[in-house]
Amino acid sequence: MTILLEPSTTVPGSDRRRTRHYLMCRPEYFEVSYAINPWMDTTVPVDVDLAVKQWEQLRQIYLDLGHTVELIPPVPGLPDMVYAANGALVVDGHAYGARFAHPQRFAEGPAYLAHLRDSGLRSATEAHQVNEGEGDFLVVGDLVLAGTGFRTDPAAHQEAQELLGRPVITLRLIDPRFYHLDTALAVLDDNTVAYYPGAFSAGSRAVLRTLFPDAILATAEDAAVLGLNAVSDGHNVVLTERATGFIAQLRERGYNPIGVDLSELFKGGGSVKCCTLELRS
Repeated sequence: MTILLEPSTTVPGSDRRRTRHYLMCRPEYFEVSYAINPWMDTTVPVDVDLAVKQWEQLRQIYLDLGHTVELIPPVPGLPDMVYAANGALVVDGHAYGARFAHPQRFAEGPAYLAHLRDSGLRSATEAHQVNEGEGDFLVVGDLVLAGTGFRTDPAAHQEAQELLGRPVITLRLIDPRFYHLDTALAVLDDNTVAYYPGAFSAGSRAVLRTLFPDAILATAEDAAVLGLNAVSDGHNVVLTERATGFIAQLRERGYNPIGVDLSELFKGGGSVKCCTLELRS
């Protein structure tokens, strides 16, 4: 895949871009052998070779953009380990480990925590409360937006705030298709988000309107292809190529959208962001 990088001196908003450090896990053992979200169907076959090829294309995009990509070894029997975002939340060099809601994924938490403890971070702390890492925790500037309703326990929001020392804002998800916050909301830069209003409770929509009056509001169609499960470095936004309306909205706002095909990993209920854990030093 060829990426066209626009000159940073002439592109509006490109000064928001920062080089990132990501953690990813190759989907060598990916399969849909159980169903724990509405996207998963155990009767639909998965092409593992294609899943790996698509994942490699995503990794190469990050490398071509100048970002660092660290790899965690996949573990046999943990097919969802490819969704690295769920493995932890890392802020200021401190990792808050994941404690998964479903027993099928429980072993992923210790696997990610062990890797993070060996990776040179300032600390890596085991969670006492159920949370699924950056699936339900998204960092926007000095704030942490925190999802609940399907996976992460609200008590984990308080636990994360005490550990990380950043304000944590609770947002309630109400549509089971958007079971994690990162399926319904994308962080574009330190001041801007995009989200699908229909995924949130009335009170949470009001909070989002107050905090982000200039947010991009995604359509139901783009949300339904997990278009908001995107990764932004502040200027370049990597997302599924199927979210054509959202891609147009991003261009209108001065971002550089980069479409990618992750159709095999979509079968597990994930897309670009699910595959990407940011290690913030």
